[in-house]
Amino acid sequence: MKNYFKSVITITLITVTAAIMLALSYNATKDKIAYQERQEVLTALKSVLPFHNNEPDKDVIIKDGVKVFVGKKDTEITGYAVNVIETSGYGEAISVLTGVDVKGAVTGVAVIYHSETPGLGDKIIDKSFLDSFTGKKREDKIAVIKDGGDIEQFSGATISPRAVAKAVQNSLEAINKAAGLEND
Repeated sequence: MKNYFKSVITITLITVTAAIMLALSYNATKDKIAYQERQEVLTALKSVLPFHNNEPDKDVIIKDGVKVFVGKKDTEITGYAVNVIETSGYGEAISVLTGVDVKGAVTGVAVIYHSETPGLGDKIIDKSFLDSFTGKKREDKIAVIKDGGDIEQFSGATISPRAVAKAVQNSLEAINKAAGLEND
């Protein structure tokens, strides 16, 4: 019985020590992690909203639970961006950031993360594919060729490009609604 209590006390001390070390480690790194995550967001926003000099992650419109980033050059709005998670990809969720100008035309698309098939479905991150959305507007048929649009799908992989096209279309709907561009 004495060895049992000794073992319980030893395990408890090890657990408490590990918890304290984990808490100290978290406190020491949380600001650096938050800074790095913010830099990644700003880099992605810069790729889809090229004409801004503000901090669009701090200048947002929230409508119906959707956060729309606002790009500004000085005080003039130059564009909007929104991140949409599309779950109809082959590998499940695809996070797509779409930027538009003030007239509602796509200025850039970036895939933030995905788990599509390497070498096939992951071609959705290729610049040539993402650039095919540039200039598109909400009223355009944003779809792969197989679905009647003009976005190239990849040989043997339609699901992933279809999901990105759907995410871009949903992004345009959200931006138009939040920014009041829906009547333009």
